[in-house]
Amino acid sequence: MSKEVVSKKPFMFFVALLIVGWLADLVLNPFLQFMILLLMINMILGMSLNLVNGFAGQFSLGHAGFMAIGGYVSASLAEIWWSRIGAVGGLLQIPFFIGLALIAGGAAALAGWVVGLPSLRLKGDYLAIVTLGFAEIIRVILLNTEAVGGARGFYDIKGPGDLRLGPLVVSQFLQFFAMTLFWVILCFVTIWRLVRSAHGRGFLSVRDDEIAAQAMGINTTQAKVRAFALSSFFAGVAGSIFAHNVGYLSPSSFGFNRSVDAVIIVVLGGMGSLSGSLLAATLVTLIPELLRPVQDLTGVDVRMIIYSFLLILMMILRPAGLCGSHELPEIWKKFALTRRAWAAKNMAGRQGRPSVPRV
Repeated sequence: MSKEVVSKKPFMFFVALLIVGWLADLVLNPFLQFMILLLMINMILGMSLNLVNGFAGQFSLGHAGFMAIGGYVSASLAEIWWSRIGAVGGLLQIPFFIGLALIAGGAAALAGWVVGLPSLRLKGDYLAIVTLGFAEIIRVILLNTEAVGGARGFYDIKGPGDLRLGPLVVSQFLQFFAMTLFWVILCFVTIWRLVRSAHGRGFLSVRDDEIAAQAMGINTTQAKVRAFALSSFFAGVAGSIFAHNVGYLSPSSFGFNRSVDAVIIVVLGGMGSLSGSLLAATLVTLIPELLRPVQDLTGVDVRMIIYSFLLILMMILRPAGLCGSHELPEIWKKFALTRRAWAAKNMAGRQGRPSVPRV
C-alpha cells in the first residue's frame, strides 16, 4: 500500500463508506445494521491487538479486560452526565460520544500501562498468562461492583437519539456508523504510520530479535509498554462504542472468549497485517451468522463446530494467515506482476516453438 493511500485518501474513504452506511440505513433491517457495527468494532479490536501480537511480537490474552474498562467507564460517565447535567441532544451528540470514547480509551491505556510496565518484562506464554489473569481480575471486579450493576449488568446505557436537521433526520444507526467508521480509519492510519516511524521500527526490532535490539540501544521494555498502552487505548474505544450501541453491559460479555476472538482475528488475518485484520474480522463476525440456516435445517446448533473446522482447515492450508505479514494492495500487486511474467513467458514459448506441419 503506497503512502499516498494513507496520507491523502482517508477522508475520501470516510465519505465513500459514509454513503454506504446511509444506503444501509435505508435498506437493511436493524439486525443487519447491528452486525455492521459489530463488524467494525471487531475491526478495531483486531487491528489494536495486532499492534502487540503482530508488530511488537508479544502475546496478549487480556484484550477483553481493556475493552471492559472502556465500556464501563464510558457508560458510567454518560449516566453521571445524564443524571446531574441533563441529556445531550442535537449537534452535540456526536462530539460528546467521541469525547467519551477518548476518555474511555485513555482509562484503558492507563490500565495497559500499569499492567504492562511490570508484566512486559516477561515473554511468550508467561506474558499471555499474566494478561489473561488481568482480564479475569477486571471481570470479577465488575461482577462484584454493585455501582455498575454487578452480576445483573449495566443496563439502560445512554446513547445518541435521532438527530433532526430541519426536514432531514439522521438516524441513531447512521450516527453510530459515522462514529465507528471514524475510529476504524483513525486506528488503521495511526498504527500504519506508527509502525513505519522510528518508534515503530523499534517495535519490529523487538519482535525480530530482542537481544539485538537491546544491543542497538533500544529500551525494549519501554517499546513494548508503548505498544501495549496504544493497543489498550483502541480496545477501550471499542468498548465505549459497544456499550452505547448495545445499551447493556454484562461482565460475561468480556470473558475469555472475547479475548480469544480478538486473537483469532489477528492470527487468521496475518500477524503484522492491518488489512488482514480487517478481512479476518469480517469473516469471524459474519461466518457464524451465515451458518445460521444450517441450524434451522438440522435443528441442532452445529454452527460453532463448522466454524471451528473452517478455522482449523485455514490454519493448515494457510498457517501464516490470509495475508501473512503483507497488506492486500501489496499482495494484489505481487499477483499482477506474477501473472504478467507468466503471460510473457507463455508468449515467448509460443513464439519460439517450431511449427508442426499439418497432416
